[in-house]
Amino acid sequence: MARFRLIPEVHLLLFRGAQTLLLQRANTGYADGLYSVVAGHVDGGEPARKAMCREAREEAGLLIEPADLHLCHVIHRRSDDERLSLFFTTPRWEGEPRNLEPHKCSDLSWFAQDALPAAMVPYVRHAFAQVRQGRVYSEWGWAPDGS
Repeated sequence: MARFRLIPEVHLLLFRGAQTLLLQRANTGYADGLYSVVAGHVDGGEPARKAMCREAREEAGLLIEPADLHLCHVIHRRSDDERLSLFFTTPRWEGEPRNLEPHKCSDLSWFAQDALPAAMVPYVRHAFAQVRQGRVYSEWGWAPDGS
């Protein structure tokens, strides 16, 4: 029998004053038209913080040192498969965010934290709420009994 596999993902909650950086997904086949954050999958043989730095550079041209990333939330979530979504934040980065993947992103903008767009990936909105409440772990997409 094959061993169960969990897909690890990294997400960047980047804050500048009272604003947060969001991107609008496009042409990906998943949640197109909805806002999310800079994110991606962890590649094999790659620590999660290094994966987050790579995704920030590839998607938004931001240079972040792995040691500057702080884990702020984890979601064990269920969709078509099971995923472990790691949310990081950092007080430091180099560069001004710019859309380096226009074929997958139709907007990359700063939004007021208290006025996030209505059209947002639901579990990402959930993560923002959990971080505001100081919760480090949550679950998403499971039945109330955990099934």
